[in-house]
Amino acid sequence: MNAPAGRIHPTAIVEPGARVAADVEIGPYAVIGAEVEIAAGCRIGSHAVITGHTRFGPNCRVWQFTSIGDAPQDKKYAGESTRLEIGANNTIREFCTLNRGTIQGGGVTRIGDDNWIMAYAHIAHDCQIGNRTVFANNAQLAGHVEVGDDAILGGFTVVHQFCRIGAHSITGMGTIVLQDIPPYVKASGNPARPYGINSEGLQRRGFRPEVLAAVKRAYRTLYRSSLTLDAARQAITAQFHDTPELGPLLEFIAAPGRGIIR
Repeated sequence: MNAPAGRIHPTAIVEPGARVAADVEIGPYAVIGAEVEIAAGCRIGSHAVITGHTRFGPNCRVWQFTSIGDAPQDKKYAGESTRLEIGANNTIREFCTLNRGTIQGGGVTRIGDDNWIMAYAHIAHDCQIGNRTVFANNAQLAGHVEVGDDAILGGFTVVHQFCRIGAHSITGMGTIVLQDIPPYVKASGNPARPYGINSEGLQRRGFRPEVLAAVKRAYRTLYRSSLTLDAARQAITAQFHDTPELGPLLEFIAAPGRGIIR
């Protein structure tokens, strides 16, 4: 069902075939492509361009001058039918660019729910973004990057392709990420280096004091003990039996990737 004319500015272009819920608001000079699907409660700002196989969940807010769902910036891309899937309650601020996936990366760029994506952020092809993340102004992701739930990327953070950003981690302003950042870790610098755990963020999210202590102990084992990565993982595993919150950290460092920052 298309939105009623009163909610679509007369200068906006909604191409035939677009699926737009009845209460969606579309601002002046916005362009909505024929393959776009926008769920109820969304608001699209002026001059926004949303194209390709792009789907929005409910109650998203897209601000002016964004480019969402266009072709990936990948020389291998040859016009294949790929997608951008955006969940519910996301905020996407001015001048952000979010690209569709590539066949080589699984065909889908995916963004979860309740994310706060600030001005000029770029999310490239095949990225997989969790829930409740924050991208400060000018955070930039290359292709195939994974960002876990509740992660925060500081302003001007730049992430190399195929890197993983763990859940509840945080980067400082201007961080250059060339390797994976484990869950719970604070990182900053060029290249990114670890600077303790994200204690403030974990406290705000209700982590109990004993869990915070266990996470700090795991961090010291991983970064301050002079153990090899495998030996540190085994030592943290020995601590895991009474702290389930260490599970995501163990899974992260055991999985293949670009190697963690150390």
